[in-house]
Amino acid sequence: MIELTLAEIAEAVSGRLHRADGGERVTGSVEFDSRKVTDGGLFVALPGERADGHDFAASAVAAGAAGVLAAREVDAPAVIVPPLPPGQAHERSVALAGDTDGSGAAVLAALAALARHVVTRLSETGLTVVGVTGSSGKTSTKDLIAQLLEPLGPTVAPPGSFNNELGHPWTALRADRKTRHLVLELSARGPGHIAELAAVAPPRIGVVLNVGSAHVGEFGSQEGIARTKGELVEALPAEGVAVLNVDDPFVAEMAQRTSARVVGVGESPKADVRAENVRLDEHARASFDLVAGGERAEVRLQLVGEHHVGNALAAAAVALELGMPLSEVAAGLSAATRRSERRMEVTTRSDGVTVLNDSYNANPESMRAALKTLASMTSSRRSWAVLGVMSELGADSVSAHDEIGRLAVRLNINRLVVVGEQAAAMHRGASHEGSWGEESVLVPDTDAAVALLREQLRPNDVVLVKASKVAELWRVADALLEEDGGA
Repeated sequence: MIELTLAEIAEAVSGRLHRADGGERVTGSVEFDSRKVTDGGLFVALPGERADGHDFAASAVAAGAAGVLAAREVDAPAVIVPPLPPGQAHERSVALAGDTDGSGAAVLAALAALARHVVTRLSETGLTVVGVTGSSGKTSTKDLIAQLLEPLGPTVAPPGSFNNELGHPWTALRADRKTRHLVLELSARGPGHIAELAAVAPPRIGVVLNVGSAHVGEFGSQEGIARTKGELVEALPAEGVAVLNVDDPFVAEMAQRTSARVVGVGESPKADVRAENVRLDEHARASFDLVAGGERAEVRLQLVGEHHVGNALAAAAVALELGMPLSEVAAGLSAATRRSERRMEVTTRSDGVTVLNDSYNANPESMRAALKTLASMTSSRRSWAVLGVMSELGADSVSAHDEIGRLAVRLNINRLVVVGEQAAAMHRGASHEGSWGEESVLVPDTDAAVALLREQLRPNDVVLVKASKVAELWRVADALLEEDGGA
């Protein structure tokens, strides 16, 4: 973060000083975990399920923090933030487990205000903010953009999927006067959320990847999801750039919702930045010709799965807009690696068993992409799909799970292991589609799945593990690899 006094922070968040004269200088990072506080940092006191950050204010200052951002008076130099109206407090409290009195919501609102203050000042001196949203692929695309932009100047991006009311401002506050690019992903639980995040760190470049059915239970329909995802392009300034996937009709229509210049990406001939001659190798890694501005260069992705072509095109469009030559963009994409855990994380054991750990999250679109990737890797190897629930699908849940089970059969996946009763429709769908017997099995939990795999896996099998976070299916992937150590 840029250097600020506690008095300047208090003014930015409309707070008041407590046990401080205001001259205390924050020169370190902003942290909500007291164990990660650095000298001169700012500790953000948030309630949690097991502990309240306010109780650690004094120890955070003793460990080197210059002050605390808090909702109530603490035994340390602090900025006390004002309470929120009840309606706003409830909305923000959803993002924090343990926020029973709205104090955490007030601190989150202050953190957002501080981030907005810092980003506004940095934008005046050359910082470019890039925002990424979509129903799937946000994290992988954010990672690709960051890797492409790093050679152009210091770049800040969140770890993993730190993309909500806490992660968004926390990441923005990692930027300092040396930072040239701030790459953020924006998620939403409902209408208005992306607009709120975009207001925290106003983007100059906005990327919309796709509109799927993830969280359709909360938004009501794909049209509702599209309206919310489009809040990103509505937030762009007239001199900004909207990078839109023209292969997705919901996203393509967003061109009408922005005053920014539109750059279309995709495999369509209409795309300004497009992929031609897409092909996959035996490890399901895509190669393609990157075409833009009358130029062409070959890209050979190291990432597993054809769905990464679209992510790579979006990243390419951002890098091209920021001045990187097409040849360097292609080279950068070809060198890019997976940075975030549990997203098509491929590990091969000493016995040749390959585990595709894609267990971070799941929705129908990403589940289909993962199954197609598994199928493309296993023409001569036995394939296993270990799948769990796709959450937040509302009334479409049963039909969506049924369809995934049927797709596994149509893709000639050899064995399907469905974990948990919530995902049982996958097992039924597969059984009805293929009149399967032992090819599909429903097990009650991850322990049962691990036991089955340990008994039946053979050398050189390929195992895909995928579900929504709530299923914690990474336990299956971890167990399969821990007993072997990987290769």
